[in-house]
Amino acid sequence: MLTVRASATREEWNTALARLPAAHVLQTWEWGAFKQVETGWTPERLLFLDGEQPVAAASLLTRRAGPLRVMYVPKGPTLDYANAAHVQAVLDHLEALARQRRAVWLKIDPDVIAGTGIPGGDDPARPPHDDATGQQVLGTLRARGWRFSASQVQFRNTVTLDLTQSEDALLADMSQGTRRKIRQATKHGVIVRAAAGAADLATLYQLYQVTGARQGFLIRPLEYYREAWARFIEAGLAQAFLAEWEGAPLAGLVLFHFGPKAWYFYGMSSNEERQRMPTYLLQWEAIRWAQARGYPTYDFWGAPDTFSEDDPMWGVYRFKDGFGGTVVRHIGAWDYVPNAALYTLYERLMPRILGAMKRLARRNG
Repeated sequence: MLTVRASATREEWNTALARLPAAHVLQTWEWGAFKQVETGWTPERLLFLDGEQPVAAASLLTRRAGPLRVMYVPKGPTLDYANAAHVQAVLDHLEALARQRRAVWLKIDPDVIAGTGIPGGDDPARPPHDDATGQQVLGTLRARGWRFSASQVQFRNTVTLDLTQSEDALLADMSQGTRRKIRQATKHGVIVRAAAGAADLATLYQLYQVTGARQGFLIRPLEYYREAWARFIEAGLAQAFLAEWEGAPLAGLVLFHFGPKAWYFYGMSSNEERQRMPTYLLQWEAIRWAQARGYPTYDFWGAPDTFSEDDPMWGVYRFKDGFGGTVVRHIGAWDYVPNAALYTLYERLMPRILGAMKRLARRNG
């Protein structure tokens, strides 16, 4: 029988979380605080104890939409998912909270691997493989009536590098083209340095604006990214880098890190001097930085849902795949629905409400 209590301090929470399997930076104290300030989610940090020992954790975010309430555990709960009894106990508690608070839905998105490799892939060096624990968790969620979420907030698939290898082994696993472009960037005078301070963060944002315009995605105001990047850098959970040529910024990268992983969360680049291949050297230096600090895994944070050239992430995936590594497929986000009728109504109406709000904002802007 597990007991549950709320964690009162950042130190207690992050320390307990870091000791659990597959701890994720989106479950840290800082991420909950950031989401509260920037997007109105209220964090609640629940520790599940076996005696005095924390065996699971869930940073539970709650937000009201008028009289309605929705609940979300980003990249959590965190626990040993091979322990079926603990999985059942944690789900029991979270489901009970959702019912008691009359939530429209409770969404979880645990960092549980469903399998590795590309389904149907023909690469003999990286064949597809289903993960037994992940498949067991999927069966548990289905049996309990959870629904695969239509809103997959985080990336389900990614590419990871094993940083316990030597640098020579990492380079050998890269594609020939990627190794050549790393050397080309160095030969052409690109220099990578750590970024910090308000001026560098403003430069990163300017590069991100250029990237968003080039690739066709919307970005938030500077204050949002300054809060995200600066908060995590100051907490020792992120590191930013800039690639420059003759003092001119060509590309940037923001790396988050916690527990067993470093994550390539944000990448940005200029439209100028792209032939100098700054993004390749930048990525390599971030990998080396993570390895030097003892992180066993480097997560490129995002790969296509379907591995075909029609997927909008295909170009980004090909860049990441050039560094070698393994395609990792997670189980994705799942919804617990206390009231099916209310959930269906919410799922139908919410996109219309958000669309109307965006149109109003454009007219007023």
